[in-house]
Amino acid sequence: MAIVPNDVVALTYKLHTVENGEKVFVEETSKENPLDFLFGVGMMLPKFEENIAALSVGDTTSFELTAADAYGEKDERAVAQLPADMFKETGLPPVGEVIPLQDNQGNQFRAVVVEVTPEAVIADLNHPMAGKNLHFEIEILNIRPATEEELSHGHSHGVDGTEGH
Repeated sequence: MAIVPNDVVALTYKLHTVENGEKVFVEETSKENPLDFLFGVGMMLPKFEENIAALSVGDTTSFELTAADAYGEKDERAVAQLPADMFKETGLPPVGEVIPLQDNQGNQFRAVVVEVTPEAVIADLNHPMAGKNLHFEIEILNIRPATEEELSHGHSHGVDGTEGH
């Protein structure tokens, strides 16, 4: 049974990038803790879904998403200078720390601290994978039709449909 929209897909993946000609491990899932998601509703990168759309349970594949098809190119202008007094309670974060932020519309996102001065914290607002090609190795573990509840919630409730409803 090939994957179609509104199926819940469970899969394992290994993800790496290539930096300066070297393969760099990013993350992986396991059969015991797979990635599961509602296919075709915008939860995953469109080109990711395109690359697995014809697969069935037990199939494996590997593919690369260009930065443009993944999280976009890095925008050097996407930085924010946050006043140091924002961090009075928690203390100034170190360079490299990922900090949670929220915009005026309530959208939450993460930024990476690139510089800290006594007056400000400079944060890179690009997605951490921006500007990087993503290399995936995939194995499809399970495909099932989504439940009505999952469809109404717009997300998977786990491999068997019972988690988090």
